[in-house]
Amino acid sequence: MSDSIKTEQHDSVLLVTIDAADKMNALDFAANDQLIEVWREFEADDAQRIAVITGAGNKAFCSGADLKTYTMAYAQRSAGQFRSQYTNGLGIGGITRGMEIYKPIIAAINGFAVSGGLEIALAADIRMCSPNAEFGHQDVRWGFHPCDGGCVRLPLIVGLGNAMEMILSGDRIDAEHALRIGLVNRIVPQDNLLEEAMSYAARLAQRAPLGQRYAKEVMLRAVGMRLDDSLRLESRSFYDISSTKDLAEGTAAFREKRPPRFSGS
Repeated sequence: MSDSIKTEQHDSVLLVTIDAADKMNALDFAANDQLIEVWREFEADDAQRIAVITGAGNKAFCSGADLKTYTMAYAQRSAGQFRSQYTNGLGIGGITRGMEIYKPIIAAINGFAVSGGLEIALAADIRMCSPNAEFGHQDVRWGFHPCDGGCVRLPLIVGLGNAMEMILSGDRIDAEHALRIGLVNRIVPQDNLLEEAMSYAARLAQRAPLGQRYAKEVMLRAVGMRLDDSLRLESRSFYDISSTKDLAEGTAAFREKRPPRFSGS
């Protein structure tokens, strides 16, 4: 068990903090395993509707894998065994590969988000950052390339040309550049970043949870589909949600001019 992953529940919002500021919030094996369990519990707990993930301190969101841990493990086993165990797992941070979570996740990026740390941010749905944030896939500098969604998600978010520039160079970009290419949704002053992210998460938590989950699933599954197939997927999802209590509550609240009370059913 690692003590570098902290969680706090604020009503329906789960706050997840990578608390290893002394090493730029890098993740060792224990912290990574704990983060995986945090996401599993988040997905299973209906009381947790929205998650916000951030890093401790004001220098780094997450600098990726703790290279001291990973290089030591690599040296202690064959390269083939290491690659097989690591790449067949859930990836860094638990949400980058293989775990389907259709609840909204917000990344509050309070500094460096590089390599695996950027891949965690890319796996979130909404990204807010502080002005001092920097982003980069630096993997080609050390002999490899992103392996936890960076090569896949980054082009979808910022476009192929921008992704090629970042991944093939290994250079970092600043917050303004990230906002310009759509990597982040907004830039927030460092002192207000977490408050803004939590406030926005609380606002999302007031919306229909099934509507959010179904919509997120459609958007993610539609990537790469033919247009007619993706439109059928969207239509089928709408059909499935049409018989829910939340839709009935939402329409009743609209008629009665009152805030809806969604139950997620």
